[in-house]
Amino acid sequence: MATRSEFMNGLVKDNDLIPSEDLFELKRGNKSIWIIKRQGIEKIQYNNNIHIKFEWVRMEKDYAVLKGIGTKGDLIVESYGESTSENTKQNPPYHSAMAEKRALSRVVLKVVGAYKFGVFGEDEADDFKEKN
Repeated sequence: MATRSEFMNGLVKDNDLIPSEDLFELKRGNKSIWIIKRQGIEKIQYNNNIHIKFEWVRMEKDYAVLKGIGTKGDLIVESYGESTSENTKQNPPYHSAMAEKRALSRVVLKVVGAYKFGVFGEDEADDFKEKN
């Protein structure tokens, strides 16, 4: 298995990611994690021919859950995106849009195997936003 550094170098190269625009390193104490921004997720999706279908699980005024089903060849991956007033700082909260962004990010990153290297998508949590 590749190292985290080898995985990231390959992900950047194979998907035409621009590090200064498509990802950033989020410091957490003495550790750091790689965060891929929305446009980077989209590049990875299209460069890997990942097809995603969404199914609503639940949609209410203050809560939304969306299942994303991603396919790449014979590989099928499922994950969920959720949004509540407690986990979304956006004001006003657009729960359906946030649930979709989170589901998309999670499915794409699962398909390419990013989670085993501690790589996440910016939309997965409000805490993953880049600090200016």
